[in-house]
Amino acid sequence: MESTFSSPAEAALQREAGAAGLRTPLGDLDRVYELERVVGFVRDLGCQRVALQFPDQQLGDAGPVAARLEEATGSKMFILGDTAYGSCCVDVLGAEQAGAQALVHFGPACLSPPACPLPVAFVLSQRSVALELCAKAFEAQNPDPTAPVVLLSEPACAHALEALATLLRPQYLDLLVSSPALPLPVGSHSPDPEPLERFGRRFPLAPGRCLEEYGAFYVGDSEAISDPDLDPDLSRLLLGWAPGRPFFSCCPDTGQTQDEGARARRLRARRRYLVERARDARVVGLLAGTLGVARHREALAHLRNLTEAAGKRSYVLALGRPTPAKLANFPEVDIFVLLACPLGALAPQPSGSFFRPVLAPCELEAACNPAWPPPGLAPHLTHYADLLPGSPFHVPLPPPDSELWDTPDVSLITGDLRPPPAWKPSNDPGCSALAPRPQLELAESSPAASFLSSRSWQGLQPRLGQTPVTGAVSGRRGIAIAYEDEGSS
Repeated sequence: MESTFSSPAEAALQREAGAAGLRTPLGDLDRVYELERVVGFVRDLGCQRVALQFPDQQLGDAGPVAARLEEATGSKMFILGDTAYGSCCVDVLGAEQAGAQALVHFGPACLSPPACPLPVAFVLSQRSVALELCAKAFEAQNPDPTAPVVLLSEPACAHALEALATLLRPQYLDLLVSSPALPLPVGSHSPDPEPLERFGRRFPLAPGRCLEEYGAFYVGDSEAISDPDLDPDLSRLLLGWAPGRPFFSCCPDTGQTQDEGARARRLRARRRYLVERARDARVVGLLAGTLGVARHREALAHLRNLTEAAGKRSYVLALGRPTPAKLANFPEVDIFVLLACPLGALAPQPSGSFFRPVLAPCELEAACNPAWPPPGLAPHLTHYADLLPGSPFHVPLPPPDSELWDTPDVSLITGDLRPPPAWKPSNDPGCSALAPRPQLELAESSPAASFLSSRSWQGLQPRLGQTPVTGAVSGRRGIAIAYEDEGSS
């Protein structure tokens, strides 16, 4: 029964981590994993127990890295070999179980703030970038030297953006360089004015400028993901970027560029379809996809209030990493909403493998909040914290007596008129009289009861006293291709 709804305990010991990848030569460990910076981080804090979090493809280097850090710092290092949800999030739960005073996160990261105040150092690793080829590709795609453009990159190529900007700035006048939104060191003061933080990056905008004015040039491509549409970092940028601005991607090794406009339109069309599915849904499954990111409890309560205001039933499910086999155990649920970090919520798995669609919190907000701006005017928010009070993008629910709840709505999928989300009493006094019924009927059926009544098999009927008692007999034995009583053929 345990394996039906969650992963059994033995699976964690028997599961293979997959291809560990090529091990880094010992002479390159200091450069690839920035061990000098990590040693300074541990010494400045004076930590005696430090947790090291590696993604699966870098676990082969975990032993040598931990040994060098222990030798240089004298502190005890704990290797976190498994995470409850995704390797891009800081595993604060695993660090707490090890009694660690700090954590060092290696590899790609979503840079989401952890739920507990644990000192964290991020090592994004460094991938080689052909600067000359990327500069020529930038010039080919941006012939206008006065056009505003932002330099973006995958986390492993962020170290080369300033060098690339140095080659381009003599010709391009309005060039903006983004940087990863790494946490500031303890005791440091934030710059004034504070740069804009979006998509896990910082943008040093000039006063009076906004990010929607800029085009984008993205350096990087995912080596681990065969389908670019499933790259969560690039999907987050394409969905949230201004639709009318150009967006190009560039391979850091070859300088080959690609216009990402068609892919962005395909992703937006998919998200609009998911919004329509959410509006048609009556039962919503809220998947708790993270426990280590800040404000996840507040976000879960917000989504439950949102579905209740829209007249939908919601159920909270804590299943660990969502898989098609786990979610298929809840056929009465119309849609699932994954409450996770921005990278985990956008691409849990290929969408075709799930029995029901898996949405991000932003799609549920657009479907259930009638005050949410229409498509094209509302930004696609990739982090659930942007939906909560205190965020500049937060849109409160209208009051119950607002006319927005009574606006006629037609489903673009079924073509049917959607009923109002909440029942309101009528002013007609005649409606208070009860009409006689020949038999008892349900005044209001729940979505679960409606689903059960529509099924062809609803379970065994007791039929007490109506079934004759018979003795048990032996059934067939063997396999389906050759039962014992069938003989040889």
